[in-house]
Formats: sequence, C-alpha cells, structure tokens
Amino acid sequence: MDYAIVLLLVFLCHEVFTVSSSKLPHLSHKHQTSSLLKFKNTLTVDTSTSYLCQEPYPKTSSWNMSRDCCSWDGVICDEMTGHVIELDLSCSNLAGTIDSNSSLFQLSHLQRLDLSLNNFSNSHISPEFGKFSSLTHLDLSDSNFSGQIPSEISHLSKLQSLRLYGRLRLIAHDFKLFLQNLTQLIDFVNFPHNFPESMGYLTSLCYLYLQNCNLRGPIPESLSKLTRIEDLYLQYNSLNGTIPSGIFSLPSLSRLVLSNNHFSGQFEDFNSNSLNLIDLSNNQLQGHLPNSIQNLLLDLGNNNLNDTFPVWLGALPDLLVLSLRSNKLHGPIRTSSIENMFPELRIIDLSYNAFSGNLPSSLFQHLKAMRTIDPSMGAPRYHGDTYYEDSITVATKGFVRILYLYTAIDLSTNKFRGKIPSIMGDLIAVHIMNLSHNGLQGHIPSSFGDLSSVESLDLSGNQLSGEIPQQLASLTYLSFLNLSHNHLQGCIPQGPQFYTYESNSYEGNDGLRGFPISKSCGYARVLDTNDTVSGLDDEESNSDFQNDFWKGALMGYGSGLCIGLSIIYFMVSTGKPIWLARIIIGMEHKIILGRRKKQRRQRNYRRRNINHF
Repeated sequence: MDYAIVLLLVFLCHEVFTVSSSKLPHLSHKHQTSSLLKFKNTLTVDTSTSYLCQEPYPKTSSWNMSRDCCSWDGVICDEMTGHVIELDLSCSNLAGTIDSNSSLFQLSHLQRLDLSLNNFSNSHISPEFGKFSSLTHLDLSDSNFSGQIPSEISHLSKLQSLRLYGRLRLIAHDFKLFLQNLTQLIDFVNFPHNFPESMGYLTSLCYLYLQNCNLRGPIPESLSKLTRIEDLYLQYNSLNGTIPSGIFSLPSLSRLVLSNNHFSGQFEDFNSNSLNLIDLSNNQLQGHLPNSIQNLLLDLGNNNLNDTFPVWLGALPDLLVLSLRSNKLHGPIRTSSIENMFPELRIIDLSYNAFSGNLPSSLFQHLKAMRTIDPSMGAPRYHGDTYYEDSITVATKGFVRILYLYTAIDLSTNKFRGKIPSIMGDLIAVHIMNLSHNGLQGHIPSSFGDLSSVESLDLSGNQLSGEIPQQLASLTYLSFLNLSHNHLQGCIPQGPQFYTYESNSYEGNDGLRGFPISKSCGYARVLDTNDTVSGLDDEESNSDFQNDFWKGALMGYGSGLCIGLSIIYFMVSTGKPIWLARIIIGMEHKIILGRRKKQRRQRNYRRRNINHF
C-alpha cells in the first residue's frame, strides 16, 4: 500500500510540473527586448528591398513593448531560459547599416541568425559577428554587405552553415581559420587568389556553392577528400586545368556544376552511383564521353567533345535533360540496339554539331515524357512526380517542377537529311521543336497538327517541299513559326494563329501564296451574318472571327506565361538557375520576340483583312 501511495505521489508531482511548465509564458529578458527594439530603430523599412523574395514583409513592424519579444515575428526563444536563440529577419524589407556598436551584438545567446535578402547599404561585416559563440547558422547573403570577411568569423567554433552571397573578399591565409565542422559555404565571395588548398580541410562540408567568386587556377586535389560533399557548384570562375578524377567518385556527391570555366583535357571513366546532375558546359573539354555517366541532368554543351552520338545514354532510365550543343559531335544517330530509349527525357539539345544521316524514328518512339499530357493539370505529365517531390532536395524539386511544364527538342544546325519522321507528331507534350538549318527533305508531316502544346516550331533552312499542312492551323498555342528558306508551295493555311505570323515566316519559298505574302489564293472567306466589312475597324468588332482570334491568341499567351512564371519561380526559390535558364531562355528567345510584335500585327491585320477577302 505504501509503495502504491509513493507511486501516486510521484505521478501527481510529475503531472503538476508538466502542466505548470507547459503553461509558463516565455520569460524574455528585458535587456534582450530593449536590444531588439534598438536594433529595429536603427533600420528603416524599404519595400523596394527584398525584391528576390516570393513573399517579403516587414517582420519588425510587429515589434513593440505591448507583447513579449518571444512572440514577435522572426524571434524564437529558448523555452526554458527565455533567451533569444534564433533571429530570422530574411526578406524583411530592411534598409540601413549594421555598425560594430549595434545592439544586435548584445544578443549573446543567438544560435541561428538570418539577415539575408535585405539591403544593408554596403556595410562591412563587423568583427562583432565573431562574438556569437553559440552560433551554428549564419546567413548574410544577398543583403548588400561588402568588403573583406573579418577573420573573427573563424572564432565561431560551433558554426555549421555560413552563407555569404555578395560582394565580399576572403583573404587566402584566413581561410584555414574557417572551421573544421563547417557543413555549408555559400557563394559570391571574392577570392583574390587561387582556389584555397585548405578547402579540403573542411571534411564536414556538405554543400559548397562558390560560383562567380573570382576563383583561379586548378581545382586542388584536396577537394577529393570531401567525402560528405553533396552539392559542388563552382561555375562562372576562371578555374583551369583538368578536373581531378577523384571529384567524380566522391561517394556522396549528387550535383556537380563546373560550367563557364576554362577546364581542358579529356574525360576519364569514373565510378559513381550518387551523381544525378552534371553541368560541365562552356569549357574546353575534349575527347569522348565516358559511359559511366548515369545521372538525371546532363549538360556538356559548348565544349570541344569529338565523338559520335553516345547511344548508350538512351539506356539511362532516369535521364531528364541532355544538352550536347556546340561540340564537335558527328556521324549518324544509331539507336537500333536500344529498346525503350530515353523514356523520361524532357529536354534534348543536340544543336550546333555535325550529326548527319536520317533522323531515326526509333529516337522519338519511346519518349514517354514528351508523349503524355495530364488534362486535369493543363500541362505535360511527368511520370514519377511523387518520387521526386518526396525524395530530391529543394534545388532539384524546383527544377523538376519546371520540367512538368517544359519540354523541348533542338536538333538545329546539323547535317541531318531525309524525311521528318511522322512519329514526331506523337510528341504532344513538346513546347519547342527546332529542326532548322539541316538538309531535311520531303513534306511537313500532317501529324504535326497533333502537337497540341507546341509554342515554337522552326523548320527553316531545309529542303522541305509540298504544301503546309492545313492541320497546323489547329495549333492554338503556336506563337512562333518559321518555315522560311525551303521549297514549299501552295496556299498558306488560314486560322487564328496563322493570322498573326508575318511574311518573314515564309520567305524563301517562291511557291507559297496567300496571307500575309499575297492577296489571292483561290479561296474566299465565309463570313458570319454578323461579320461585315464595315464592322472591322480599329476600335471594335463583333465578328465571330475576332472572338476565335482572341481565344487562340490568349491561349498561346497563357501557355507561355505559365512557362515564364515557372522559370521565375525556379530562379527565386533555388538561387542556382543559371545553367538551366541558359538552355530554356536560348530556345525561347524567338517566341519572346514574336510576342512583342503580336499586338501591332493584330491591329494591322484587320485593315489588311478587308483587302484580302
């Protein structure tokens, strides 16, 4: 009985303590509240700052003495002590300077500090930041700090993540002082010397983003010691020499971006089961492609690769993007040995090479991701989106989201000949198709009328003959069309989108006639009873044609807007969009130019339409 009473008392005491402690308010220290308010008063709110944020808002506007500071936006306190341990003022529209005597530095218990995406007016990073002895995460990126990074940062012995994106300089001999347990170092720090050899000492480093940091010289072999590294982004520097072979075999490396440097030499085979993004574009790499590449995203454009088409890439079941543009690749594309080729591919860019021979139908036969549209989403359906949403990091998630909306084929400026395979009309999810500047012959396949998502179709600079298929008039999203410099003849199709194209879309085809290059094509337009010539003026029109015209034009515009907003979302949310944006923006350039002219063409059309019909 006594034993039971003791247990009951222990239980009741525990419950009383739990309930009472759970109801205790955060007891912030008055001097911390005062320090935060003083820090707030040294800054102003400027809505023109934080423009890179998706939803910026002034968090400090909620700070006042009527509420405990632990309930303020951006402030987190320790539940037991009441100390302010986290301060997140990112995207807060803050403007001003942070001097060494700022009351911010009185918050001695801070563990996480995020001041990113504000405007601190070219303030230098104060040495006082080095006194936050408990700090594990420090983010000062994109906040207009400048000058030299103080060596006092190396005093932060618990620091795990350091983000310093901005116009900053780091002295080489100070780098060794940076901490052994650092797991994240973020970009746009200006290194005035060669790539620091001591970078390899950061054995806990998981993410290294140093794009556009004025890095020079070769990549030190010591980077091959970073066995925990997952992301390595070193693009837009002046790095040269060969890429250390050990980099490709790092056991945890998932994303490798070394584009826009001066790397040279040949590829070597490597063994990696973790790499799923490789971007080595815009270097001077030579030789053959190693068949050990098994990643999801591959950009090797603008190098000096001299090889035939790497047909074995088609067997990679998860390859999403393949860009081999502007190399010295040559010969025919042979695919007969590969079954189910490129099943998940969404972007293929082989332009500006010397590929030759016929376009094999088998290349396009199994492009499942380009053949399926989800009607409920109004966008191409990506197979396996649940897996990527759940399993890939934020950067790759953002990229995959854009892939849901975007597919493209660019085979331009090669030496392809023969007929265009009619099976390409089955690629109904393709947004951009560019087969220009080859030696393609025969007719334009009528199956192209099934390309219901296409916005840009460029077949110029070939030897195509016959008539333009009337089926193309049903492509309501088609904003850019170029059929110039072929041997086409007959009547130009009539339809809402075709009324928006100018004569340069058809130049160099002496056998073509009809609007907009001539007034007569041997047919008459059937007008609705309410569609009269007198009603066609610059101010208003009640014709059925005008309704259909605007429906088609707006549908085409809406599709492009969706793609554009997706690109912006990716750029803002990841901060690492450059290599993909270059591919997409390059292929969309003609669409954008065409849309800028559309409004003028629409106004002029009605005047010309009176004489035409």
